[in-house]
Formats: sequence, C-alpha cells, structure tokens
Amino acid sequence: MALLVKLLLSALARLPLGWLQALGAVLGRLTLHMSTTYRARMEENLSHSEILANYQLFPKAVKQCAVETGKGALELAIAWCRSPQDIARMVRDCDGWEHVEAAMAAGHGMVFVTPHLGSYDIAGRYISHRLPFPLTAMYRPPKLSWLEPVMNAGRARGKGKTAPATGAGVRLLMKALKGGEATIILPDQVPGNGEGVWAPFFGRPAYTMTLVPRLAQIQGVETLLFYGERLPAGAGFKVHIRPLPEPFSGDKTADAAVLNRAIEKLIAECPLQYLWSYNRYKCPAGVEPPAAQKGQQ
Repeated sequence: MALLVKLLLSALARLPLGWLQALGAVLGRLTLHMSTTYRARMEENLSHSEILANYQLFPKAVKQCAVETGKGALELAIAWCRSPQDIARMVRDCDGWEHVEAAMAAGHGMVFVTPHLGSYDIAGRYISHRLPFPLTAMYRPPKLSWLEPVMNAGRARGKGKTAPATGAGVRLLMKALKGGEATIILPDQVPGNGEGVWAPFFGRPAYTMTLVPRLAQIQGVETLLFYGERLPAGAGFKVHIRPLPEPFSGDKTADAAVLNRAIEKLIAECPLQYLWSYNRYKCPAGVEPPAAQKGQQ
C-alpha cells in the first residue's frame, strides 16, 4: 500500500499547480457532499468561531473551506515529492523573513509554529530550504501505520528532519534548539493525556499542548509563527512569518491561552484556508473534561 501511495503522490506532484488544485477542489466538494460528519463538524467549528462578520455568507464560506481543504490535501504531493528548489520557486513572496534573520544573527534556535492553515507543509519546506541548518518537524504518527514511512520520506529531505511526538522526539527537538537549529510544530493538534491543558480557542475549551511554551522558554530560543497562504488561480503561495505577540509566562494554563490567541490571530488573516473540519475540541482518552463540559453531562 505504501508503494502504491508513493507512486500516486509522485504522479500528482508532476501536475501543474493549477491542475492539482483544481482536482483538490473537486475532492473537497465531493467530501463535503458525501460525508455528513465532515460537513457537520466544519459547520459547527466555523459557526462557533464567529470569525465571519457576515453570516449570510456562511453557506458559501463552508463550501469554500471544503475546497481549500481539498487543495491542501493534494498539495502534500508537491510538498513530499518535488525538490526543495521547485517548492521554493512556488513561493512568490515571504513576509517577515527579517525576524528569522534577526534570530540567526543572534545565534538563537527557532521554534516555528504553524496551525493547519493554508499550505503549511509547503511553507515549512520553503523555510527549511532557506535556512542554513537543519529544521526538525515534529509529527504525530498517522492512524494508518503504512502512511508514516511515506510521510517521513517526504519530509526528511534536504535539510528537513522529523521527530515523533514522543519523549524521545521532544529530546531531539531540545537538542536541535540548544544547538541553534530550528523546529516546526503544529500547535492546534490535540495532544495526548498529560501533554496539554484546557484553554479557550475561539471561545470554547480546547485541550492545548504545553510543549510550545516549554520549548520557547529555553534560553536562546525565538518563537516565530508562520503560515503559507494559497494564492488564487494556481499562482503559488505567500509565506507569512510573525513574532509571538505575547510572551509566555511559565504558567501552563496561561501560556496555553497565549498560544491559542496567537493562533486565532493568524487564522483571522486567512479564515477560509483553515482546517475547520478537524476535531479540535475532542477530549483525549484519560483526560478529565473541562468544567463546562462536565456541567452539561
């Protein structure tokens, strides 16, 4: 199965970006039409976020979110199969690279933080290509075990490295940061039991990882937020890089809230390209539900 998927991804990666995204748009529409669970979760998360000022546009926004999600799914073929040089050429602009240069000039390690917004894999590959040292991406092993080697092979190319979301993986990240290198973490993934705390995310309690603030407070480490905006009509991508708007304090719950507020601000810049279909508010096994949910049971 892994070989078949790799062959399929390689074939898709050869398509022009506009064609690939058109196929992704069809995939997104079909998924929205065929999966009631997918549609319901997307509608619920987007509605509760209150990120749309005009609710009359809500049905159209749901369809566009599905289209963008489909595009993002097929863009993984490019991120995992095309050369770093080809991917870098697809990025038409980068806003905020001066923050990276300042951190490098100071000899600091960097924690790059990106939510499931836009084409995050392509943006990460672009950053890795421009850095003069390795960038280690933390990942949570997929439910389909045969997909893990395909994913790792696609990401661990050029200066890119990977680390699993385990104790050993965290130690790899810490070693890289203390050595003045960089890491990438997706902060809106639901962590496992003992790896997070409950904090507001668009006004609802979400179990939020504590790893990002923990790494960010290592001496000589900078925290930078980023995302890869998908430009219209297959024109390519624009990478946006931002410093953390609020400092972390060392308090786990307060820092999780700081992290979520920062992510909300990024999503507000490009809301239709966020992965609203992700089950962000689930309660992991063994975790005590937040007080608000316990009161509803």
